[in-house]
Amino acid sequence: MDAILACIHCGFCLPACPTYEVLGDENDSPRGRIYLMRAVAEGRLAATDPAFALHIDQCLGCRACEPVCPSGVRYGFLLERAREARASAGGTLDRLSRFALNLIIPRRWLQGFVWALSRLLRATRVPLLIAWMGLPRAAPGRLRFAMAMLAATTPRRAHTRDAAASPRRIDTVTPAAAAPTVKVALLEGCVMSGLFRHVNRATERVVRAHGAETRSLPRGLCCGALHAHSGELEVARALARRMVDAFDATGAERLLTNSAGCGAALKEYGEWLRDDPVYSDKAAKLSSSVEDVSEWLAGRPSPRFRSNPAHVGYDAPCHLLHAQGVADAPLTLLSRIPDLKVERLARADRCCGGAGVYGLAQRRLSENLLQRKLIEVREAGVQIV
Repeated sequence: MDAILACIHCGFCLPACPTYEVLGDENDSPRGRIYLMRAVAEGRLAATDPAFALHIDQCLGCRACEPVCPSGVRYGFLLERAREARASAGGTLDRLSRFALNLIIPRRWLQGFVWALSRLLRATRVPLLIAWMGLPRAAPGRLRFAMAMLAATTPRRAHTRDAAASPRRIDTVTPAAAAPTVKVALLEGCVMSGLFRHVNRATERVVRAHGAETRSLPRGLCCGALHAHSGELEVARALARRMVDAFDATGAERLLTNSAGCGAALKEYGEWLRDDPVYSDKAAKLSSSVEDVSEWLAGRPSPRFRSNPAHVGYDAPCHLLHAQGVADAPLTLLSRIPDLKVERLARADRCCGGAGVYGLAQRRLSENLLQRKLIEVREAGVQIV
């Protein structure tokens, strides 16, 4: 309740909130949602009330309201507890989402099977056909969006060729000669290891080129972020305990992640497990060791990067910028690449509407936000985002 009462209802959060910008409804602003949370906490509104469900579920969880709040309201913390109340009351998640989060994701073998099927489907190019090539009337909107998301994870041919030639090949940078060796653990993740292995391997190559000895955490080991964002906090805490044990076993000094949502969750383990007599200290220690890969790289001696005369637009990941407060490190790192022209996209701090599975759960609102972002990309005239 104290966290709720920290809100002084000043309204600074309203212009920062993407859903309020689109919908213009006070209930779809952080301030309005906190009013609803307070009503539930005081017993004036039931957690099963359709109004509470609608406005809490329409929140992206981008946390753009936190940096502009003069009272330091921990909105992400409040949102997770509001969704936990909804889940406990039998709401929030549809059956498919609950099945995926609570049955598939925690079981690495089952998760691996699902990702293998997804990669097989992706390789057939059927998702691309359903999403973009003439089947708008035949396929429901949610299915088309899901297939577009899957098709977008397809590795570029250059990534696939390099990985096939040598999974450990460092082909874009020359290591810094004086860089001391440190031991770092790399988070493989669940979705990242399932659909973005090429990104994980590229991350590993660049980290090693910056003078580190890498220790990878097990593939499919989930940090619990998806569960926390959906109100499944007990499952999230159980996954956090697994992560703590796995990190301890690596003997690494730092834990690096290339996923902004995962990084934000890992940095909050100390809060998640603060009442756990066995894991509270270990969770706090892990949280203090976590860095986004861009944070860690920006603070290391710089190796020689290959020239790349491309025009790049930078769009900040919400959980990197707003939740973790990392603003300059990615741009610092990109500035080291010779001949690369880098610019922030207009409103780079604005959510793209992705927000994990939000695009499936709130498809129309997500697409509205996405269209705005695509217009900004087009106006910038960049080759790569």
